[in-house]
Amino acid sequence: MDFTPSEASADLAALTRRILAGKATHDPHGTGGFDAPLWTALGQAGVLDAALPSSLGGGGFGLLEQCAVLTEIGRAVAAVPYLPSITMAAAALAEFGTPELVDRWVLPVLRGERVLAVALSGFTAAGGRLSGSRPAVASGAFAHGFLVAASDEVFLVDAAAPGVSVRPQRTTDHADACLLELSDAPGTSLGGIGEWLRLRGTVGACAQQLGVVERALELTAAYAGERKQFDHVIGGFQAVRQRLADAYVDVEAVRLTTLQAAWRLASDLPATEAVATAKFWAAEAGHRVAHTTVHVHGGVGIDVDHVVHRYFTAAKRLEFELGSATSQLLALGDALAKRRTSTPRA
Repeated sequence: MDFTPSEASADLAALTRRILAGKATHDPHGTGGFDAPLWTALGQAGVLDAALPSSLGGGGFGLLEQCAVLTEIGRAVAAVPYLPSITMAAAALAEFGTPELVDRWVLPVLRGERVLAVALSGFTAAGGRLSGSRPAVASGAFAHGFLVAASDEVFLVDAAAPGVSVRPQRTTDHADACLLELSDAPGTSLGGIGEWLRLRGTVGACAQQLGVVERALELTAAYAGERKQFDHVIGGFQAVRQRLADAYVDVEAVRLTTLQAAWRLASDLPATEAVATAKFWAAEAGHRVAHTTVHVHGGVGIDVDHVVHRYFTAAKRLEFELGSATSQLLALGDALAKRRTSTPRA
């Protein structure tokens, strides 16, 4: 396995970084979770469609390239719904949907005109009709459609359809989520792709967390190199150096495990354990780096108007997105136990 980014990944990441550097803003805490002009700008620049099949007018790339984009989005803490809309929903519709669904839903998303969200639990289905509820659906407050998992199937639900209620909710970092309530709402089945969606979404969350903690560490190291106490920069103190060194190791662990999981998924190899390992590191290391960022910055680290607070809250949200560190360890333990009992003794 070669961890060197492909030329396509590097170019797409560089383009995304240039766009986000000019347009992403660090608005005060809780002022909104969707930058519609930035979403449109990414669509117009070809960032949204570059990582989808060439048959859809995209660049013909895939998950590894999408992870490169998500890392840059994490670095900028950009308020755009790339993870649910592109990596999960649009990719699923492109893979499993009909040409009519692609024309109606995928192409507008690729142009930055629409948003799709995903809810993987909380619903039941009977005869193509869905009922149930799910709180804190990421990017749901402004979504035009939802991919909803119910009864071992995934359904596409139009937000404007009868029986669909979308109530905005405020999360710790942005007002970007919703309480999705369905009451005998119509849905279009995409088949039993719930695990496919979950694995891709989890790897995407890890890639975004990589960008968050990578940039948070850069900001923290720079601050430690200029902030003085007792006539010495605090980065010269042994305890601070050790804390930053530990954070560096954590960031590299997130990078390694995320790339391994994404590569296995993109190569159609068994990836359940690799994805759980990556999410464990994204959650556990993300927690440690986020707290290191706050602690080294001192008082300004807890100022909700300071830029590092955006990184802290983003890291905490992604820590629990699609499973905490504990849930990943439990999943790995179950997998190892099953492997041990299924392996014949010599």
